[in-house]
Amino acid sequence: MIYYVEDDDNIRKLALYALHQQGIDAEGFSCDSEFKAAVEKRVPDAVLLDIMLPDTDGLEILRRLRADQGTAQVPIMMLTAKDAELDKVIALDGGADDYLTKPFSLMELTSRCRALLRRGGMTKQVSDSLELAGIVLSPSHRRVTVDGTELKLTLREFDLLEYLMRKPGIVFSREALLQSVWGWDFDGGSRTVDVHVQTLRQKLSDHAHLIETVRGVGYRFAEAAE
Repeated sequence: MIYYVEDDDNIRKLALYALHQQGIDAEGFSCDSEFKAAVEKRVPDAVLLDIMLPDTDGLEILRRLRADQGTAQVPIMMLTAKDAELDKVIALDGGADDYLTKPFSLMELTSRCRALLRRGGMTKQVSDSLELAGIVLSPSHRRVTVDGTELKLTLREFDLLEYLMRKPGIVFSREALLQSVWGWDFDGGSRTVDVHVQTLRQKLSDHAHLIETVRGVGYRFAEAAE
């Protein structure tokens, strides 16, 4: 179970939805008082923390968790708009295991959460690899092979392929893909998705047909491909 402390309702709900879609148990809290009460009932397997919270600073929560014997070993990732190098150094030196700045893509978030859970010994919660029609994708290693040959993909190409492969046969609109793969604050147009699909198909070569275009709607990964 992951606990996520974030006072922005939209960000928290969207992130929790993305985690649930990937089979990761997660619960959200809008403030430290709610979070503290939940920890007293059940210690989570990992924690996601915003820094600027209404009642207690996220860094103070981090220090408290690290000082408590019951939560000292729980993996913690900071999710915050504070992107200065000094902020990152303070958080990491204070005991954070990871630091992700807003805006972030939901696929990157779920990938990093899987890493946190592995660090905490909870790898059984999610599948470590996907294998469909000769394509093997490993989220933990950020590695893709096609018929045994490794592909060199960019960050977004990898996230896009993973997102489509996790739900073969399901059609996703360009807007849905932008929101899930690029993040809710991405200000580029839907043409970005088309460009990435095109380059991804080029790299997939003989397997390019697996990413199907649904005219007027968006894209899907072939459900039953040879």
